Amino acid sequence: MKLVILGCGRVGATFASQMDKAGHSVAVIDSNSDSFQRLDPHFQGDRLIGNGVDEDVLRRAGIEKADAFIAVTNGDNRNIMASQIAKEIFHVQRVVCRIYDPIRHSTYRDLGIETICPTIIGEIASDDILSHKVNT
Repeated sequence: MKLVILGCGRVGATFASQMDKAGHSVAVIDSNSDSFQRLDPHFQGDRLIGNGVDEDVLRRAGIEKADAFIAVTNGDNRNIMASQIAKEIFHVQRVVCRIYDPIRHSTYRDLGIETICPTIIGEIASDDILSHKVNT
């Protein structure tokens, strides 16, 4: 599988490294070259410095042949915009977008973008932990 990942923070670097180890073709885009230090030392994929909403940067990352695009920068707006570009302009089949804002999460999920909201996931996990402790 060919993956393009926008954002090489903790989540992006970990996911990119795992997918690379699993034998997938991975390209990672980040605006800060220092971020690539988070990648596994044996990472064999592509590293691109640039803006993930720039179509030329996305093309250099191989988005035209990508099976999936994952946007995990620390900015909701950037993730949303890049995900829409991947889906609407480049017709990437699987697009996953991390969105911290629960309201935006629901809105963009309803528009067909697969979203992950750490805020909601954290709330559910906290509730599950507290519920479990109360029930035991």
